This record gives sequence, structure tokens and C-alpha cells, in this order.
Amino acid sequence: MHTAVDTSAYLARIGYRGSTSPDVATLRALARRHLLSVPFENLDIHLGNPIVLNEGALFEKIVRKRRGGFCYELNGLFAALLRELGFRLSLLNSLIPANHNGWGGEFDHPILLVELDERWIVDVGFGDAYRVPLRLDEPGEQPGRHSQYRLTPDGDGKWEFSEFENGKWELYYAFTRRPASLDDFVEGCHHYETSPESSFTQKWVCTRATPEGHISLTQDHLIITRREQREERPLLGEADVAAALSDHFGIVLDGPLPPPLHKPAAGGG
Repeated sequence: MHTAVDTSAYLARIGYRGSTSPDVATLRALARRHLLSVPFENLDIHLGNPIVLNEGALFEKIVRKRRGGFCYELNGLFAALLRELGFRLSLLNSLIPANHNGWGGEFDHPILLVELDERWIVDVGFGDAYRVPLRLDEPGEQPGRHSQYRLTPDGDGKWEFSEFENGKWELYYAFTRRPASLDDFVEGCHHYETSPESSFTQKWVCTRATPEGHISLTQDHLIITRREQREERPLLGEADVAAALSDHFGIVLDGPLPPPLHKPAAGGG
């Protein structure tokens, strides 16, 4: 059967040369290489290029054109890769906490449930929140990059994913175990792609995990974090921004950069 995902090209895209056996060691290694290689970015939203949630379009963008994407794109395509390699998995719907209590809309964020001898939650589309799969059924804390995480049932049919941050547990999202398809996320994706209330339409960002931290480009500032030490520098004009996109994220756009770059304030000395 024809597939839209060329696994050899995908593995080359993320610089992966290890085993492809569908086991937990491979799952961990693939997730790590994906986070280190494929940036989380929303440039197309600001370039006016529609987000197309099908495997062929995502493969062309992320693998062939060496771009990144946001959560729907990254987790959607990573799920396709794992299936091609023989993993048994489901996409799950997760809900993001709303600003004023409660939860956001349905199909806010896709995550992956991978079923091996144990069940694992995998997410390569939430920045670099956690770089290793988490055991769904393990009670208590699980170690992450520089923090602790936990998955806990809420008693209402959902599981909550939290990080211990600044001396307290911070809730990131909640999810159910009801399987979903990529098509189920089209409406949610369209909302975040087009709504003026969406953070993705208000500014563009590009970020990628590094072995020692992460690197982010937010319109006209480059931020490099190494072992919790933060370095930030302004980027002076479009040529500087384009060079940063190429040098740090491997992204070379066909046309001009997306607007708006921050402009210097008028007047003053």
C-alpha cells in the first residue's frame, strides 16, 4: 500500500541512525532526535500559507522542505512515522487550561499514546516540555530534562500532565484515552491558525531543543538557554533574522520574512 511517509527520508531529516525496532529504546531515541532537529514554529500562519493536516502535506513541509510546524503538524506526522515503523499507537485529544478556570476548546492539542509492554505518552509538539516518553500508568513523579513530571487521573475520565515548576505543580494539559484521528483536529487547528485571540496569530516564533537547553527566535530576538543560563540578543533587520533562521533552525524561506518585525520606536535620542 502506498504511504505518504518515506521513513528513510524522515529518519535522515532528524539525523537518526539507530535501531528501528518498535520498542521503548527506539521510541525514546526517535522522540529525542525529533525534538533536537525539527523546530516548533508558526511561520506559515504569518506568511498566509494554510496549514494542511494530511500526512502527504506534512511530510512535504517538514521533511522535504526541512521546515517545522506547530503541535498538530509535528505530532500528526510523528505518529505517521511511528506507525510505519510498526508501533501501535493512537492520537489522543488533550485540553489546555483556559485563562479563567476550566478548559479550552475540544481538540486543543494532540498527543500520542504508544502501546508497548507498557503504555507511553509521547509529545514532540509542545516545545521541549519533556524529552522522553512518560509511562502512563506509573504513579508519582517521573524525571524529565531539568524537572519532574507526573501523569495523574483526575477522577473524571481524564489524565492530567503536570510539571513541578517554581516550587509547585503546574498543570499543562489534560487528556482522555479516547482515540482520535488527525481529521478530528482540523477545526481546532483552523481556530488557532486564524483567530485573532490565538497566541499563534499574534506573533511568530521558532524554537528548538538543544542538548544543553533550547534556542528560540521570537520575531526579532534570539534567545539561547544553556543549563538554565539565558542569553538574549536583538536581531537587527531582516537579513539578521533570516541568517538566524538558517543557522539555528535550518529554515530558508522561499520569499520574504513574515510580518511584523518589531520596528524601533519613533523619536527619542
